[in-house]
Amino acid sequence: MQKHKNKPWGWEEKCCVFADSALFISLLVTAPHCQQDTMVHRVAVIGAGASGLVATKCCLDEGLEPTCFERSEDIGGLWRFADNADCGRVSVYRSIISNTSKEMSCFSDFPFPEDFPSFLPHSLFLEYFRMYARHFQLLRHIHFKTTVISVRKRPDFATSGQWDVITETEGIQESHIFDAVMVCAGNFQKPHLPLASFPGIETRFRGQYFHSLEYKDAAAFQGKRVLVVGIGNTACDIAVDMSRVAAKVFLSARSSTWVFSRVANHGFPWDMLNTTRFNHFLEWLLPSAIMKRIKIWKMNSWFNHEIYGLASAKSSSFKFIINEELPFCMLSGTIVLKSNVKEFTETSAIFEDGTTEENIDVVIFATGYNFSFSFLEESICNPLKSNRTLYKCVFPPQLERPTLAVIGLIQLTGSVMVGAEIQARWVTGVFAGACKLPPSSKMMAEVSKNQLPVKRDVPEKRNSRLNFISYTNEIASCAGVKPRVLQLLLTDPWLALAVFFGPCTSYQYRLMGRGQWSGARAAILTQWQRVLKPLRTRVLEDSASSHSWRWLGLLALPTALVVGFLLSKCPKVGWAPRARHMF
Repeated sequence: MQKHKNKPWGWEEKCCVFADSALFISLLVTAPHCQQDTMVHRVAVIGAGASGLVATKCCLDEGLEPTCFERSEDIGGLWRFADNADCGRVSVYRSIISNTSKEMSCFSDFPFPEDFPSFLPHSLFLEYFRMYARHFQLLRHIHFKTTVISVRKRPDFATSGQWDVITETEGIQESHIFDAVMVCAGNFQKPHLPLASFPGIETRFRGQYFHSLEYKDAAAFQGKRVLVVGIGNTACDIAVDMSRVAAKVFLSARSSTWVFSRVANHGFPWDMLNTTRFNHFLEWLLPSAIMKRIKIWKMNSWFNHEIYGLASAKSSSFKFIINEELPFCMLSGTIVLKSNVKEFTETSAIFEDGTTEENIDVVIFATGYNFSFSFLEESICNPLKSNRTLYKCVFPPQLERPTLAVIGLIQLTGSVMVGAEIQARWVTGVFAGACKLPPSSKMMAEVSKNQLPVKRDVPEKRNSRLNFISYTNEIASCAGVKPRVLQLLLTDPWLALAVFFGPCTSYQYRLMGRGQWSGARAAILTQWQRVLKPLRTRVLEDSASSHSWRWLGLLALPTALVVGFLLSKCPKVGWAPRARHMF
């Protein structure tokens, strides 16, 4: 108990100190005869990409001692571009631009610089990681050019929860003992290349074929006829990139896909307008059939997806990609959409609709990745069929001690970086003893309930796309850091409006609970300023439209009050169980 500087200790304080002292002495005497909870101090962090950096920082926040092992010579992981595809790691292609905006992607207590554009090339993402690592002094905890060979339970794991970790640096192996392990190797581990599903590609086709992992830039494909297999973000990015130099690009799709533009209404970033707690509340409130109709109407208000052959109102799923250039490339004929490939001949591709495209020079399979953690022992790795076999996509539920966690192995409708950070905050809270997990039996029961069937020839991670707000809210609740919107409405109405009606940025998870950041409120209230700042390169005269956001806030206030009133009546109408994770 701390002594107040301006207040003398009273009788109650003295009694408390006496009791604490007596308890401490009794613990010293009885310690050898008592079963203690697993104490975590030294933590191994595997990988120094986005997930590994934030995991290391969260360990330091909780007073833990992290040691991060990175097999390459620098931080950045996927976002550190490499010209050579044979460098031994997965990296982005040269032309990549982030699909999520800087405000929706940043770590919760470290905003991107205001002069950075809203959507970032790989070089600026890497620069952000370097700034983050320097600011929080993370580099001293990272061992570069060090590969983790194996992670095994110690013989006394059931009581100690410790791990034997073997690493290799320049051919020399070293053994370590850690109290806990955070696996931050990410989604992109093992390329998914289903060649058996494409007869003739290996035996007859004379052209070049490879996985999108090997694609770096379009220069090598000048004048060629290229077929890209897949209809995800990577497939469409590569197809658009090559359409500028290739003679013709064909895009083979096996499923329907809706297309978003990064540029939304009035020129603002799409995710900042769409990913709000208010929209999330409407999705929960309205029937799913109505919400689907609203989404389809909104998508088709940009361009008619059925005319382009991408998707129709009868499509069973609502898979979407981010690419504002694809429709124009299809409209201009530089990209031609095709159905799924049936088989390959020596120089052509035959599609399931009976059509054939001749003189195909190159085939690129943008068919995703399967994660593979070969360094983990079989008892952990074998049940790890997908991230849905982990408790809340983080903890292997079968372990006797919860001292191993997987960070960033998720696919969200928003930024994975934000999801990885909230996971890391929860995990380090568990390691530090501040957060508790349910018994293993309950975790395994929940995992079994949430299992999804894995589709044939589709990477397992593709079946695990989770709603961004639902998931981050759920983990934030576990970590005790989820913002309470109704409480804010009473104490800070203007902030409450920004939290509920504005973009659900990561700063919201620094307003309350452990790890509270004093700058979170200001970061939320100035986030639109940081969006507009890099656009202010040619300032025009002020107009009445510049005040539209203020009027929107005033109009939103009555709506927030009505919503708050309805939620206060939830127990009477039986809404409370459903609504507790909505805000």
